[in-house]
Amino acid sequence: MLKEHEFFMPGEWEKHERTIIEWPVKDSLVWPDNYKEVCNGYAAVVKAISEFEPVTLIVNPSDKETAKNLCGQAATLLELPHNDAWCRDNGPTFLRNNKKELKGINWKFNAWGEKYKPYNLDNEVAPRVLNHLNVPVIDIPIVLEGGSIHVDGEGTLLTTKQCLLNPNRNPELTREQIEEEVMKALKVNKIIWLNNGLYGDETDGHVDNIACFARPGVVLLQTCREKGDPNYEITLENLEILKNTEDGKGRKLTIIEIPQPPVRFYKDIRLTLSYLNFYFVNNGIILPVFGGDAKETDKKAEAVLQEVFPERKIVTVDGMPLIKEGGNVHCITQQMPLGIH
Repeated sequence: MLKEHEFFMPGEWEKHERTIIEWPVKDSLVWPDNYKEVCNGYAAVVKAISEFEPVTLIVNPSDKETAKNLCGQAATLLELPHNDAWCRDNGPTFLRNNKKELKGINWKFNAWGEKYKPYNLDNEVAPRVLNHLNVPVIDIPIVLEGGSIHVDGEGTLLTTKQCLLNPNRNPELTREQIEEEVMKALKVNKIIWLNNGLYGDETDGHVDNIACFARPGVVLLQTCREKGDPNYEITLENLEILKNTEDGKGRKLTIIEIPQPPVRFYKDIRLTLSYLNFYFVNNGIILPVFGGDAKETDKKAEAVLQEVFPERKIVTVDGMPLIKEGGNVHCITQQMPLGIH
């Protein structure tokens, strides 16, 4: 049992004060010609979330008018220079204690293993946001993106070896050193290591595309049953790992599968389509869907989530504008738990 003053990372499903999102930066886009489509995609997510909780939208000064025009009253704008727009990964990780006090972690950010430059402004977003929100900053000197971890709020963390142990993140640290640092920072006593994330995921296998806790003891897992698809072996291996592990409280896990959408390409590149990249909001869930040949799996994903979360309203948004850039709803959002600051 945590002492009253000890800070831990709460489950994403706990009450939020707000959601933080960064507005897209044209120069950072994989496909700059899609800038308008990407902005519309972000605005749709901002508006969907704003129906449930406040949204703070981080904007570069030059993009302020565009963001204001597309989002209207759905967000409060915060001018803060940034290079890219994936707040899950370069934003702060919020901690809370049982007295409801908040702190925030500032991890080091190196743009997914130096894949995109520059990223110096993104590496400064977390402490600047925390200072703006009057939340004390904890600097943790390891490279870690928020999309690479998922917690149950009761001592268990899910991640992948492919990402967290990748030599392009913390080459000077051993697995044991990384484990120790993460467990201490987030107050977890068990890390469940999946081997790989989804095939082709340019984040090197972020867990938020493949598995997440629905609540303590229950894990949602995207699976592929098509032999010959690289995700077939990856996801069934993850299923086996989860079936044969216990959480930080010694419980066997209940695993709920969500089938992956049909394979889709954009300009000859396979897209990392994932329903697991949904986002919890207060009393709801924002779920990316993909339409077209994915209509059937879209409906299935929505039905599974509605069954798992009967008390939450499931709101779907078009996931295509975001996924062409490599991520989705969970990747662009960062939850701030309700608390004292």
